[in-house]
Amino acid sequence: MTDAKWAEVLDQVSEKFDVEDHGKYELEDVPEGMVEYIEFESPMGKVRLERTTTPRVESTKATGGSKYGAGSYVEKVYSDTDVVHTFSAFREVDGEWQKFDYSA
Repeated sequence: MTDAKWAEVLDQVSEKFDVEDHGKYELEDVPEGMVEYIEFESPMGKVRLERTTTPRVESTKATGGSKYGAGSYVEKVYSDTDVVHTFSAFREVDGEWQKFDYSA
């Protein structure tokens, strides 16, 4: 989702619904990773829309020890120029956020 389209979604939600929370936070495990969200009350109940921005993963490298107790980890190499935007929608059910199922 482009920056312009996300701004359009935020404007439409603000005009049509009661916005309860809006903000952004950084992702700890991803450099330059950020999540922007908006929560609002709709006819379906409380809804949360999220736009996640992360650098594109160029490669991954898994390493691990062969001895008992040796740790393993995955190293990711991120792009300096390319970013990926993902859009997610959630609905509050019994106090917890459940991701919308788009398959039906």
